[in-house]
Amino acid sequence: MSEVDTSPERQGLSPRQARRVRVVLSTVIMVAVGLTLALRLGSTHSVLTMAFYGIALILSGSALVLSQQGRTRVATAVLGTGVALAVAAEWAVVPMR
Repeated sequence: MSEVDTSPERQGLSPRQARRVRVVLSTVIMVAVGLTLALRLGSTHSVLTMAFYGIALILSGSALVLSQQGRTRVATAVLGTGVALAVAAEWAVVPMR
C-alpha cells in the first residue's frame, strides 16, 4: 500500500502576499489620484473637483490601512467602488458647469 498525500495544495497568494499587493495597489492609486487632482486643478479651479478627488484620496488611504491590518477583501471593495464612484461623480458633474 502506498501512502497518498492528502494535504491540500495551496493555490494563490498567501495572506501576507495579498496584503502587500493591496498595499502597493492602494499606494499606486493614491499617487495616480493625486496627480490627476493636480492636473484637473490646473485646468479648472473647482471646489467640487477638489472634493471628489479628496474623497478618492481618503478612500485609497483607508484601503491602505485596511490592507495593512489584514482586511484585504474589505480594502479591495473600498478601493474599487469608492474611487470609481468618486471619479465617475466628478466626470458626471463636468458637463453641468
